[in-house]
Amino acid sequence: MASGNGGGRDRVVTIFGSYSPRPGEALYELAYRIGHALATAGYTVCNGGYDGTMEAACRGAKDAGGRTIGVTCAIFSDYRGKPLKANPYVDREIVHEDVFARIQEMMRLGDAFVVLEGGTGTLTELAIVWEFVCKGLIAPRPIVIVGDFWRPLVDRVAQVRPKHAALVTVAHRPEEVVAAVESNGRPRK
Repeated sequence: MASGNGGGRDRVVTIFGSYSPRPGEALYELAYRIGHALATAGYTVCNGGYDGTMEAACRGAKDAGGRTIGVTCAIFSDYRGKPLKANPYVDREIVHEDVFARIQEMMRLGDAFVVLEGGTGTLTELAIVWEFVCKGLIAPRPIVIVGDFWRPLVDRVAQVRPKHAALVTVAHRPEEVVAAVESNGRPRK
């Protein structure tokens, strides 16, 4: 896939979200449609590479003819009583030894970040990428939250740090996610 950023590399959108949704559930299907829409728009989809929304987004991207990257973690090799492996829709797996290195890799790869509903892991990922963008520790990149799940958090931050909250865009539908990534896109350094 040709790069749209002039740098000769794929444009990558990193998606953060929950591992628990299953096919047929609303959050799984939303992640599938977002992965499909991003791949259709020419993006490589990157995420944690396991099940739930990660599988759904990768599956959607593959069904659209796109590419996927799964950034997995060695400490999850025997998690929840079974060995976790990258989902079958991952084209390229990158394995890290610890969670922080995993998040840092997904952050490094992403030209934009999309955050779906999730738990403490997703909250951690959102907080880290948001902090790095706010503090200028990485080049500015779009941060898009999907739906209203994280909105109370963003609204609360807006009360004390309006400039930080302004860095987050809310989208509800896959086409809005793509539009937010496109309209807020800034060249990477």
